[in-house]
Amino acid sequence: MARRVHQAREDQEFDFILSMAPGPVLAYFCGTWPKALEACRAMDAVVGELAEEYATRLTAVRTDITRCPGPTRRFGVTGAPTAVLVKDGEAVASQAGPLTHEEFRAFLDAHL
Repeated sequence: MARRVHQAREDQEFDFILSMAPGPVLAYFCGTWPKALEACRAMDAVVGELAEEYATRLTAVRTDITRCPGPTRRFGVTGAPTAVLVKDGEAVASQAGPLTHEEFRAFLDAHL
């Protein structure tokens, strides 16, 4: 995982990152059960690359849905991986399931 991707290991840590971000936040929700873990690991490189590419435009945070149930419920996340773009504390777009680099870039470009 790239240095530009923060790790939220509990609800308060997620909320702190969200409150300190200077702009939009890409909240990337992952799971630890085998099927979700495989898909999330595949997406880690994509998220890391995009976090570097969009570093001046957004903050990226990887969130474990089991350890951070508050944000998971708040943003309606029901599976992993799920990407949620958050502006001013509100979800403006979400995408469930694994995405290619190009699909993820298109998602960000459409909603930033």
